[in-house]
Amino acid sequence: MENPARTAQYLELMETRRRDLRACHAQILAPQARFTWEIGSGHGHFLAAYAQAHPTELCIGIDIIGERIERALRKRDRATLSNLHFVHAEARLFLETLPDDATFSRLFILFPDPWPKLRHHKHRIMQSDFLASVAARAGEGARLYFRTDFTPYYDDTKAVLSDHANWDVIPEGAEPWPFEHETVFQARAPSYHSLIARSKQPATTPPIIRAQ
Repeated sequence: MENPARTAQYLELMETRRRDLRACHAQILAPQARFTWEIGSGHGHFLAAYAQAHPTELCIGIDIIGERIERALRKRDRATLSNLHFVHAEARLFLETLPDDATFSRLFILFPDPWPKLRHHKHRIMQSDFLASVAARAGEGARLYFRTDFTPYYDDTKAVLSDHANWDVIPEGAEPWPFEHETVFQARAPSYHSLIARSKQPATTPPIIRAQ
């Protein structure tokens, strides 16, 4: 049975998060901003190295764990990277609260939780509906870079993207991986698979999925 008090408390919490994210976007995104984005940035090792190597790009990493973001921000500050920001946010809510004119040019999703059990596949981030919402924020020629050490997840993601109305999978070897910097998960993996997808232009613009 639904608890009205808990429901109201949850809705209030979500609205507070939306308000905070919109304020954060207003601080770091100029009008018509285009940025490089990492979902699941962890402690910021990869994106900090990327931002240092690409000083003219605005880079934003998000993660759902606050402690990871705190460590990533300390790494950013030590390196004095003014083009790099880390935000404590869930990916769908981050998308929902972006300014209408903000788009990304590159999206990195590196070693996300594979949720290997079949009953948990619904929790995977690489879902068709989410990828449609991501495509709605893709700038012209935007790329999605996906890497995993779990072969079934790679196969499933490749299948989803290959059949997707908003994405084209780039054939293996046709385009180089844009930047290499070994992540913690990559260092632990005996092997891994990489995939690059290109946003179709003009992209179909679906409604942004609202976080519940």
